[in-house]
Amino acid sequence: MALFPVKSKRATADIQGVQTELVLSGYDDSILVLVTQIGKMGTLLHAKKEEIYGGTPTFSVNVLMGKRDEPLLQACARQVIEDISNSGGSRPLVLSLGLKDHSPETLKRVVQLIVANKIW
Repeated sequence: MALFPVKSKRATADIQGVQTELVLSGYDDSILVLVTQIGKMGTLLHAKKEEIYGGTPTFSVNVLMGKRDEPLLQACARQVIEDISNSGGSRPLVLSLGLKDHSPETLKRVVQLIVANKIW
């Protein structure tokens, strides 16, 4: 039986001098994380853990919409799905990143913000 309403959490933070909004929602079948500095959704990524029988798990990240030529956005999604997995979670992640700046420092702070407010 699905739980309703969906477990959600909101937070705001200043990242590199830019107001950043975060919304996390935990659905039965996935985790949705929206991070925006531009007031709307940005690049949409899907990340999941893939277990290989008898081997170490791997993680796949796919860009669903948006900037496909930004490897740091994919690295950000990979770090979040790894944290979900390391915390015992198995649900896939849908991550929206609407950021003004895609620098390594900004994305590091985004990951820290997400992990500090996790709902998994």
